[in-house]
Amino acid sequence: MPQLHAFLLLPSNSKPFPHHSILSSSSSFSSSAPIRRRLPSSAPTKPPNLKRLTSRIVQLTRRRQLHQILEEIENAKREYGKLNTIVMNAVMEACVHCGDVDLALNIFHQMTQPQSCGVDTVTYATLLKGLGRARRIDDAFQLLESVEKGTAAGNPKLSTQLIYGLLDALIEAGDLRRANGLLARYGFRLREGGSPSILTYNLLMKGYINTGSPNAAINLHEEILHLGMEPDRLTYNTLIFACVKAENLDAAIRFFKEMKDKAQRLCHSDLYPDIVTYTTLLKGFGHAKDLHSVQNIVLEMKSRHDLFIDRTAFTAMVDAMLNCGSIKGALCMFGEIIKLAGANVGLRPKPHLYLSLMRAFANQGDYNMVKNLHERLWPDSAGTISLAVQQEADHLLMESALNNGRIDAALDNLTKIINRWKCISWMSRGGKVALRLEALLGFTKSMLSPYLLPQVLPGDPIESIMMSFETTKPLPGTLELKKVVMRFYREPLVPIIDDWGSCIGLLHREDCCEMNAPLSTMMRSPPPCVTTTTTIGHVVDLVLEKKYKMVIVVKHSNLNGTTHGSRAVGVFTAEQLYNLVTPVPEVLKQKHSVHRSLTMF
Repeated sequence: MPQLHAFLLLPSNSKPFPHHSILSSSSSFSSSAPIRRRLPSSAPTKPPNLKRLTSRIVQLTRRRQLHQILEEIENAKREYGKLNTIVMNAVMEACVHCGDVDLALNIFHQMTQPQSCGVDTVTYATLLKGLGRARRIDDAFQLLESVEKGTAAGNPKLSTQLIYGLLDALIEAGDLRRANGLLARYGFRLREGGSPSILTYNLLMKGYINTGSPNAAINLHEEILHLGMEPDRLTYNTLIFACVKAENLDAAIRFFKEMKDKAQRLCHSDLYPDIVTYTTLLKGFGHAKDLHSVQNIVLEMKSRHDLFIDRTAFTAMVDAMLNCGSIKGALCMFGEIIKLAGANVGLRPKPHLYLSLMRAFANQGDYNMVKNLHERLWPDSAGTISLAVQQEADHLLMESALNNGRIDAALDNLTKIINRWKCISWMSRGGKVALRLEALLGFTKSMLSPYLLPQVLPGDPIESIMMSFETTKPLPGTLELKKVVMRFYREPLVPIIDDWGSCIGLLHREDCCEMNAPLSTMMRSPPPCVTTTTTIGHVVDLVLEKKYKMVIVVKHSNLNGTTHGSRAVGVFTAEQLYNLVTPVPEVLKQKHSVHRSLTMF
């Protein structure tokens, strides 16, 4: 891990001595008189302008290029010396954004040193957010208590900014139990006029939605009105989102109309629906396949001259049209985006939009349209085209050819996929197309090297073959490594549980680095988790694609969008999978002119 050091450069802007001040031969001076030399006064060094460096760090943070950030910080320290708190706060934000909370703690401790730049409230808020996301709740509470007691470095004041930062991180992680504990401990700081602020309720509603309880979020609306608080735009947007999640579109429309009526009645421009409101409704009605409502929302959006329709909103329009089966309407909207993008580069569609259209045309077997979109994906789309996107685009091209009856073109595309990607998931869309082609060719002319699962059916629930959770003998997270170190000589990984018996992470043998540290500080959290009703095929895909060594299984009624607080009932390991698979018997294989080694599970 790179260490950050501060270097202080001596000022080097002294001007050279003028020659006439040293070698003067004026007759007004005696030859025996000593020549007095005036030393140049060193002007104070102008502090460097670090705004450009801060902007650069923000850009690299969005790209998750943490290593590049640390490298440029080292170079900046050599050039400028000590950096200021604003720059180092940006570096801490980058660490939190990239999920490296240990590095954020390291930088925090360096900032608190006597000769360093120091820390402020933003520093503490960033660190609390990182600790919350990493589920290091005890460390976060200790840090908050040190601020409250006045013993924290830099003497920051306990403010609502710090509490809300940790609260938001806990809610994002779906840990409502500890979020409510935080409110019980520090809620007095958040109360205005004897009751919590509207922001607190907005965060709580967000938490209920994240944990799969949107109806509980909707019920908070009555409590808000009972306390005499006025919902703001964020409140209404959250309520509408909760209604969409609960598939209660009638309630969503009621909140939408209430929002507009109140804005007109009170002449409150901040209450009018914004682009988030409309895109949320588009998603809801698109999922419900209500084309008439989708068209009405699009019409209202275009009729509002004060509303800027950005790329995200246009994408939501196309997705809603496609979900409703209106491919012609989606194509017209896509053409409008391409036309507007000529004058505004920020409207150029992302690769996701191309894939959405390619999926629709592949279903219809429109090979030429899918081929055109496949060719224009690279030159016309904006943003990064990930490997997953490239792979799916190739699969969709193969699918469209097969659905069009062009077997030769489909085989040609499958050959290219084999040569380029080397592997394909059996449960993916492209994998199913490849299996259809395999069925046409037969095992004797197989282009693949398939493995079979003769003992199970991919559609069966994972509950039928999982091991019980108790069989793994999980360890409590508070236990120190030195007390159970021999366990990791025998087993490559062990589940970790909290005081309530809930699985909170997996500790791998290679992560055991501190003998005196609790197991919870070294585990990988949250653990990969599925429900008992999840199909075996999906779990196999997780093990193969994500390289998971163990998947935790919980009851379907306990999984509320997160593994935290859910009691595990079983596990499925990579070792179990390898014991189940068998290769295709050699007698069924035959050399083929285009045979390639493509691993397919």
